[in-house]
Amino acid sequence: MPPVGSLSVNVQTMSTLFALLTVVAQLSLLAIIVLAIGARLTPGLAHARDAIWEVIGDNGIWLAWIVALTATLGSLYLSEIAHFDPCKLCWYQRIAMYPLAVVLLIAALRRDRDHWHYAVPVALIGAALSIYHYQLERFPHQTSLSCEAESPCTVVWIWRFHYISIPMMALSGFALIIALLLVARHAGFEAFDPTD
Repeated sequence: MPPVGSLSVNVQTMSTLFALLTVVAQLSLLAIIVLAIGARLTPGLAHARDAIWEVIGDNGIWLAWIVALTATLGSLYLSEIAHFDPCKLCWYQRIAMYPLAVVLLIAALRRDRDHWHYAVPVALIGAALSIYHYQLERFPHQTSLSCEAESPCTVVWIWRFHYISIPMMALSGFALIIALLLVARHAGFEAFDPTD
């Protein structure tokens, strides 16, 4: 068993790594949104969008799976290695994320074009839970039906860059999964849209 001091350094390092991955997810999501909206306004962005959509295309499902797998493994690290006690809302978010790691892998292997029918609704539910949990952390004096005294939903285990906590990490993962799946769904159609 490693000394306690080295374990805390590893937890600090991993927490920072997870926060950096969250920033990468948020920047990727922002780029997708800017391209999707900007493509409707300028031809230059429409061409950039089409090129990026074509690159993402079939890989979008694989990328979404990587996000879901990373989030799943990250949450397991935080509870099983860092010993952060997950609250009820954390468990609900896990219930939404863990199946995505399996379902998206199967969809990617089968090249299932209808993946968004079953993956996006689950990710939307997870994102809604993450938003509720994040605001509960920020405003802890609210009454919550899901909090328990032994493991309250208002405990902030990680706080990086003055805004990233575990629910924000989960929200960023769910949002990026949704965006990647929607890009993968539309990539084949928008990249060769004759009206552009």
